[in-house]
Amino acid sequence: MASYIDKFMQAVSSDPVENPSVQSKKDPNRTMRAVEWFGDADVRVVDRPKPMITEPGDAIIRMTSATLCGSDLHLYHHEFSGMEKHDVLGHEAMGIVEEVGPDVTGFNKGDRVIVSPVLADGTCSYCKEGKFDACDTTNPSKLMETMIGHRCAGLLGYGHLTGGYEGVFAEYIRVPYADTNLLKITSNVPDDKVLFLADSLVTAWHACELGEVKKDQTICIWGLGPVGLYCAMWAFFRGVKRIIGIDNVPERLQAAAKLGCETINFSEKNVITTVQEMVPGGPDVCVDAVGFRYAKNILHKLERFVRLETDNPTTISECITLVKKGGIVSIIGDYYGLCNHFPIGAVMEKGLTLRSGIVPLQKYWKELLGYVEQGKVDPSFIVTHHFSLEDTPQAYKLFDLKEQGAIKIVIKPPQQQSIS
Repeated sequence: MASYIDKFMQAVSSDPVENPSVQSKKDPNRTMRAVEWFGDADVRVVDRPKPMITEPGDAIIRMTSATLCGSDLHLYHHEFSGMEKHDVLGHEAMGIVEEVGPDVTGFNKGDRVIVSPVLADGTCSYCKEGKFDACDTTNPSKLMETMIGHRCAGLLGYGHLTGGYEGVFAEYIRVPYADTNLLKITSNVPDDKVLFLADSLVTAWHACELGEVKKDQTICIWGLGPVGLYCAMWAFFRGVKRIIGIDNVPERLQAAAKLGCETINFSEKNVITTVQEMVPGGPDVCVDAVGFRYAKNILHKLERFVRLETDNPTTISECITLVKKGGIVSIIGDYYGLCNHFPIGAVMEKGLTLRSGIVPLQKYWKELLGYVEQGKVDPSFIVTHHFSLEDTPQAYKLFDLKEQGAIKIVIKPPQQQSIS
């Protein structure tokens, strides 16, 4: 009998034809510029037909700003199942409503909106509980069901494992179930302050919610990319006493220090012994904002290379080792498969709580929009670069190599009319 890992690997390498995806209607007479995936580290800006209203609840959005997310690099390097040539990339964007279907009641042409990449129908039992990321309706992927036992919500621009929806690195975006998956912006707050409500800003808040982050705590955050830095911002907003940020990119460490974090460069210091010296007894909460890709040791690099595991557990293992007894590990870095040498004994013996999940944006984003509009937080501090849509391949390379201090890159379409 085949082992579970054999079955999992068979599912991962299954023929994409057996994995249904959502198809959009296209207007063959009107084209747009969009970023397509052609293979490992190969993305190109091409002409393709403009999407049309496919279902009565759809909206077509003219993109005004989009941004690269760390999880986009998983797809860029083809380390996530379900990618096919010509898939449109990107999942974090905002824009102007161009057209709505006959069933859309909350939005009209000309409305300025944030687009949720986490697609929810708003009516299933999970959506009614506020668990929009677990929507039962929007993801037809049989592959995901085989891999993890269920199908979670569909995602824009994240391959056929999550429904095969076209991404947001395009001049126009089709958004299903628009009344649930759009957030209207009525103020004149600039794009660079509200754009990140499309993912990273809300994901960081979700990390704090999962970790029950509150006043006077000490927390550790692994990964000081956009989500990790926003997590630190929100944790200070909630009144934590002390934050220790862990990364090895100088510009990220500097950005965290400006927020008030103590920092550890894991290329220079041993994380386990350093945190144990800094926080005897362990932090109250540890946040994994890294995910499955980055292995520090040769063993996990080798095991991933020969497909003995899909995911590297180094970061989550450090979180489990260091968090205090009875503490919480909040996991919002991407994981999607199997790993080896997971410290399950420490989880049990220390009485830990592990919480994780893709962000249910619709649950939080109205509250967080209020904080931005009231000036209580300014998310734009994270923006380091602006690129044209035409130069998105160069933006990917810069972001991937973490060069020129790149932390958050905003992408603008040609002749866009956003507030910026």
